[in-house]
Amino acid sequence: MADAKTLIVPKGATGVLVFADGSAVFGRGFGAVGDAVGELCFNTAMTGYQEVMTDPSYAGQIVTFTFPHIGNVGTNLDDVEADLPHALGCVVRQDVTEPSNFRNVEPFDQWMKENGRIGLAGVDTRALTRLIRVKGAPNVVIAHDPEGRFDIEALAARAAAWPGLEGMDLAIEVSAKESRLWKDGVWKLGFGYGLDEAGEERPHVVAIDYGAKNNIFRNLVKAGARVTVLPATASYEQVMEHNPDGVFLSNGPGDPAATGEYAVPVIRKLLDADKPVFGICLGHQMLALAAGAKTVKMHQGHRGANHPVKRLSDGLVEITSMNHGFAVDADTLPANVKPTHVSLFDGSNCGIELTDKKAFSVQYHPEASPGPQDSFYLFQRFVEELK
Repeated sequence: MADAKTLIVPKGATGVLVFADGSAVFGRGFGAVGDAVGELCFNTAMTGYQEVMTDPSYAGQIVTFTFPHIGNVGTNLDDVEADLPHALGCVVRQDVTEPSNFRNVEPFDQWMKENGRIGLAGVDTRALTRLIRVKGAPNVVIAHDPEGRFDIEALAARAAAWPGLEGMDLAIEVSAKESRLWKDGVWKLGFGYGLDEAGEERPHVVAIDYGAKNNIFRNLVKAGARVTVLPATASYEQVMEHNPDGVFLSNGPGDPAATGEYAVPVIRKLLDADKPVFGICLGHQMLALAAGAKTVKMHQGHRGANHPVKRLSDGLVEITSMNHGFAVDADTLPANVKPTHVSLFDGSNCGIELTDKKAFSVQYHPEASPGPQDSFYLFQRFVEELK
């Protein structure tokens, strides 16, 4: 990493990561030309880079992939979690190679370019990961110019001026804009995503979309639910118009306290009406806030597909997929909320259950995409309780 005083753009550098203090990491740019400002984080998953880049929870973030070979399987039309990418860009160790997978439709670098996302290759991602672990997730600018022309001082000023994710409501930006009946089932090799054509006798789940991954809705369908998706700003009355048997609170980006300004009053009314509630990730934080707990910004966050979580009821350990930079403060849980899961990495809260309501939530992603499928039982539990 070069500092502001001794900074010289290396010969052949076409991409750069610039920090607020003027220090920079140079490499080879790919994907879109331009620059973007956001929070730098790291993800330890070994597969699923296309799912990561399209996960709405990564809005406002630039992802450092710790796995070195990103892009080697190309991209396809099925492995996306939203209609477009939400991560601003990515940092990788090795240059993106030619795709080597029978499902490939388009090379990763071309897909990045077409979707306006910036990539930076040839970087010591292990060093970046250690930096984040020690100093926390920094605000940075990622830039790509084929001619290698960078105004480092201006880019550093932009990184310094960016307010950061704390206090920022991003759910409202990435949420669905209107209600819709979810139609997709889960993906199967050779068949793709089948249509959900089962009858209306199934339990009806209204899913509030704070920035949901598509596979969450597909797993609710797989578990036996009929799903209607509503925007993050849906009112209590709009939710109840659909006469739900239960309400699902999705994942999403940004500061939960900011999103909670409009989401928490709705959730509290749903709890008062004794509607069963299930939340994951940001939805877990929303439920905790509605119950009276608080959330905090994490030092580095949890992002990857290999996070061990202990289930407190029986000691079982689930390997989970995670993506969050905020967490529920376990010390603020009120008496009617019991912790149900805990991270074995740092002891942070990963699940709660209300003792006086039919409501529970987890911090991790039981739908995976990418990741292990140890936790699908949570979808089954929720749907079975609605029957």
